[in-house]
Amino acid sequence: MTDTLSCAERSERMRRVRSRDTKPELALRRIVWGLGFRYRKNSQSIIGRPDLAFIGRKRVIFLHGCFWHRHDCRAGRRVPKSRIDFWQRKFEDNVRRDAVVGETLARDGWKSLVIWECQLANEDEVARRVKGFLDA
Repeated sequence: MTDTLSCAERSERMRRVRSRDTKPELALRRIVWGLGFRYRKNSQSIIGRPDLAFIGRKRVIFLHGCFWHRHDCRAGRRVPKSRIDFWQRKFEDNVRRDAVVGETLARDGWKSLVIWECQLANEDEVARRVKGFLDA
């Protein structure tokens, strides 16, 4: 199946996709800040550029978008209708890279926590998980 948008329309749509300071990221940061924890954002010195890094604690939090990182939820199971081979490779590469980053961080003595975008619907549960992760 071919793309239903023109090149200009596709370019405009992709330009709107943000890589940082997204609504889910802001929601997660608000939760963590409200718990009293301070962090570094998108630290380039740590492999995988975690969304939140707690340097002194050697802990990082990744906020994964369900669609891009293939969570087992409705959004994560959605498959684009065009360029299926491209998207399948893209998703597999993302999942593979996530695994490598997690293994590398663990080997280097870092603890990591993944929060899925859909989990932010229950902020109390996310706050409980983050607090338990950072206090441990």
